[in-house]
Amino acid sequence: MELHLNRVDYTQVGVTSQKTMRLLPPLSKKATQKVAIADHDGVLTCFGMKKGEAVPVFKTLPGPKIARMDLGGAVGSPREKIFVCSGFQVRGFTKKGKQFLTFEANLTENINAMHVSGADLFVCASYIYNHYLDCKDQDYFLSGDKINDVLYLSSENLTRPFPILACQDRILRVLQGSELAYGIEVPGPPSVLELYNKDGGDEILYGTTDGKIGLVQIGDQSASIKWEIDNDKKKGGILCVDTYDIIGDGVSDVLVGRDDGTVEVYGFDSSGDPTLRFEHVLSESVTSIQGGCVGKESYDEVVAATYTGWVTGLTTEPQRAEVGPGDEVKMSKEMQSKVDALRAELEQLQVKVLQGREQYHQTSQSSTAVSAVPVFSINDKFTLCQDDASYSLTLEVQTAIDNLLLQSDVPIDLLDVDKNSAVVSFSECDSEQHNGNFLLATYRCQANTTRLELKVRSIEGQYGTLQAYITPRLQPKTCQVRQYQIKPLSLHQRIHSIDQDRPMNRLSLVGQFSFAEIHSWVVFCLPEVPEKTPAGESITFYFHNTFLGTQLEATYCKGEGHFKSDNISTISILSDVLSKEATKRKINLNISYEINDESVSHTLRMIHPKLEYQLLLARKVQLIDALKELQVHEGNADFLIPEYRSILDESANLLEEYKKQPAHLERLYGMITDLFIDKFKFKGQNVKTKVSSLLEILDNYDLNSLLDFFNEV
Repeated sequence: MELHLNRVDYTQVGVTSQKTMRLLPPLSKKATQKVAIADHDGVLTCFGMKKGEAVPVFKTLPGPKIARMDLGGAVGSPREKIFVCSGFQVRGFTKKGKQFLTFEANLTENINAMHVSGADLFVCASYIYNHYLDCKDQDYFLSGDKINDVLYLSSENLTRPFPILACQDRILRVLQGSELAYGIEVPGPPSVLELYNKDGGDEILYGTTDGKIGLVQIGDQSASIKWEIDNDKKKGGILCVDTYDIIGDGVSDVLVGRDDGTVEVYGFDSSGDPTLRFEHVLSESVTSIQGGCVGKESYDEVVAATYTGWVTGLTTEPQRAEVGPGDEVKMSKEMQSKVDALRAELEQLQVKVLQGREQYHQTSQSSTAVSAVPVFSINDKFTLCQDDASYSLTLEVQTAIDNLLLQSDVPIDLLDVDKNSAVVSFSECDSEQHNGNFLLATYRCQANTTRLELKVRSIEGQYGTLQAYITPRLQPKTCQVRQYQIKPLSLHQRIHSIDQDRPMNRLSLVGQFSFAEIHSWVVFCLPEVPEKTPAGESITFYFHNTFLGTQLEATYCKGEGHFKSDNISTISILSDVLSKEATKRKINLNISYEINDESVSHTLRMIHPKLEYQLLLARKVQLIDALKELQVHEGNADFLIPEYRSILDESANLLEEYKKQPAHLERLYGMITDLFIDKFKFKGQNVKTKVSSLLEILDNYDLNSLLDFFNEV
């Protein structure tokens, strides 16, 4: 069943956070609904639609930035009370705008997630969960990693209700009171939770920062994942999810909003599997999504709120209805009045802009003039993509971006991004002069670009800082700088468990250091480790290298740390960095190693398919120009052998793939060289003079010859 929805923009407020827009319940079944939305200016706005115009119901005064919104009400009655949180304060408003609650949560950090159910209030700061009943403390829980969202599940199928936390370490934590009942492992860091059935039930939806969606059935002792939707098309991360029967088949559909502006509707086929029924791309990230009826009675729609505060409807109401000759005049009159109103509004805005410019010019010329730097918000995200072992840097600004300067003090590769229309230019960097520049790149953006997506790939063992200087199209010219740490083991990602049967190398540290000190060293070395020192006396983390597929286990406590990996280079990097960090703090370390020679050939075999593929790709790309010349000379390609004909047929794809992966072959050569040097470093031998012989073997690559070379030296 095809779904056709038409876009209508309703109104714009200030910059919004995730889950800060809700539709109030309708007064009758087919009536239109009011929209409540809160922004970073601290303003809560409630409006309805009348004759195509947004009519405000109420608007609060500005205040601290509002981070979340939820609807609540007495159990069994409509959820029409609006709750917002800003800082560590929760406020409640009636649907008419009267404030009836101000509650200060006893938290030291700002609230970043909130859920309301009857008289129960659930709030979360970074690592802390608090449950209040009638504003009185009930339960408290300290999470092992950052909490991104919270939900309260109450169902007839369960013996008791369960609060559920979505945590950054890829775990949904199901609580019982102040204790952990059990955890559910999910395929990515969960960013949002939503009840699948708003009237009850034991199923919850989750969305992850890497764009996956799943449905989990919660039980008293354990949970089962009903289905998962992978992110095969490499779309953005999930920011918001809702359920609503927009298709009209009696089954709740799943509405999804992503951080790349994609709005999706998933329906269900006869076997109960989710299928994509509708997709629309907005120009900025979708922070909230709801299903309901806002624009016109009896016409269902998907309502989305974006980062810069636009409230947009995707409605089932036909915008270009086929009308008879009699209706045409009426239709054109309606449209004409809308156009006239828009023209009048545009003229008023133009006059205001001219007045503002004149006023600014006068004040800037006066003797008492003070330069004021315009303030603008930036929404940024720097995440490791598992699929291609690269870092995705997404920058979103509330106004158009003029240019972006990228500077890095470590060697990194910039990868091509299809969605990026900015023009990039590189400046020469003389890294030998030790001025700290390995990369200087400028992106000049086209008009009205508010969102930029870049991809970079780092080299493990080389660590430092990537800086982004963002200049928007504002007067006077101003710039904001954002910094992103490139860690020593930057291509490692957290996983739930590792394969213990692989040949492992071991690194052990013993010394006079505290649990907090060694944890801070691990945070410095590896991504996705919580900054807060874990509760308890010891901790174990598991990682895998997204580029090679090798693994790492880190177990440490006060006074000792144990690391094991099937990649000897990982152990070498850890040893060097941890030694440096301990020396900075004047701590003596007793370091011991257990090197497994089998691990080297194991790692080379893991590199083999990637290296073979890249060598073949490079050879094919080298042949393309010569084959094209032959084709032009001969008039056709029929005389070529099938292998060469297929290279010509696929030339565009081959060139595109080669362009998207610059220096991929050099990276693999570098990893094999490091592996060679590290193997003999632990044996006390310096083999740097034999690297040229190794490169000769790589140029005429054969796995067995390479393995023999590693074993013969």
